[in-house]
Amino acid sequence: MSEQPKTFPVSWEQLHRDAKALSWRLMNEGPFEGILAVTRGGLVPAAIIARELDIRLIDTVCIVSYSSDNKQGELKVLKDAPKESKGWLIVDDLVDTGKTARAVREMMPDAHFATLYAKPAGRDIVDSFITEVSQDTWIYFPWDLALQTVPPLVQGKYD
Repeated sequence: MSEQPKTFPVSWEQLHRDAKALSWRLMNEGPFEGILAVTRGGLVPAAIIARELDIRLIDTVCIVSYSSDNKQGELKVLKDAPKESKGWLIVDDLVDTGKTARAVREMMPDAHFATLYAKPAGRDIVDSFITEVSQDTWIYFPWDLALQTVPPLVQGKYD
């Protein structure tokens, strides 16, 4: 039997719990002037954290690093970050290889960087995170999932 790929499916409920847990951690790091959400994955966590920390100033940095077929490609900045970084909180869903996080960190060197999930290759770039997963684990976020039936494991189909 072939080895099953490592996956970490995240439900909407789990995402909300993890964003709220991250908010608890961040309460001692602020106060923050505003939140910079890294699009698109950081938008939902940023909204939850903004509510929990009562932050009304929210901006985005728009970066593309994954294609629609989940392959990491060339980093492309579509919208830059604000010029001032002191007192800001950067929020993303995940730090993976650290490629996107490094680019955002260069734009806002004095900001506090927080993600829900971290992989070892990018963990040192962020200041706060909730859950660490192995580098070879694929995280399935709720906005990328649909309810469907799945075959039994013995059939060898793992998608």
